[in-house]
Formats: sequence, structure tokens, C-alpha cells
Amino acid sequence: MSSDYLIVNKKILPDYMEKVIEARNLLETKEVSTVTEAVARAGISRNTYYKYKDYVFSQHEALVSRHAVLTLILKDEAGSLSSVISTVTEMNTSILTISQALPVAGKANVLITLDISGMKCTIEELTKILKNLPATRSVHLDAIE
Repeated sequence: MSSDYLIVNKKILPDYMEKVIEARNLLETKEVSTVTEAVARAGISRNTYYKYKDYVFSQHEALVSRHAVLTLILKDEAGSLSSVISTVTEMNTSILTISQALPVAGKANVLITLDISGMKCTIEELTKILKNLPATRSVHLDAIE
């Protein structure tokens, strides 16, 4: 199996997984203003929330997922960022933000936020394609929203 994602029935998951989603929803809807308030209302620890918040989604959230945040480490050479931009554009994504740090020790850290609503492939396939670019040292999916 090549995907990092599974669809499972919540009956087989611990109760706190659903409570993580509840806490995140409380924060997103501004019903609470802090993580401490959200986890208290949901009945979970802050540690549990932070451990799972970027990895547990309701079915509805997964279907309307539109943004992805990727961190890449690229070789410090001409055309490195250009090849990444070309690749994500070919996959029918829109780049929302790009932030590149000054290169250090021959490597440049790049943070990219993408609109993936019209993407031609899965996020796993995109990260694999980006990892295989000659100038790419590493790719990490930070978040999906």
C-alpha cells in the first residue's frame, strides 16, 4: 500500500481521536480562544491534542481539503526552486505562498503553501515527485487544511 492515509470507522479508534477533532473545531469556529480552553471542553490533554491535531480529520474535512503546507530542503544551486514551482504547477496546484530562507551550508529551506483543490494527483504522489527532483534533499508535509 503506497498511501499514508486510511479511512476507518471511528468505532475502532480511541475516543480521544474524535475529541481532537472537536477541540480543533472549537478553535476554528472561535468558540474558544485558546488551546487550553478547547482541550478542557473536549476532555483531552494538551499533549494529546498537539500529538494528533495534524493527523486526524473528519470525513467532511478530508473531502473539502484545499490547502497543503510543505517544507522542502533544496540544494543551493540555480534553478532548484524553479523546478519545484514548475512541478507543482504541472500537477494543477496553485501556489499561495513561498518563503525561502537564506541558503546555509549549500542547502535552502523553502516553505510552500498550495491550493490543492484541483490537483491531478494525491498529496502523497506530489511529495514523492518532489522528492525525486535532482535538487531536492527532503520534502515534508506539514499540514493539510
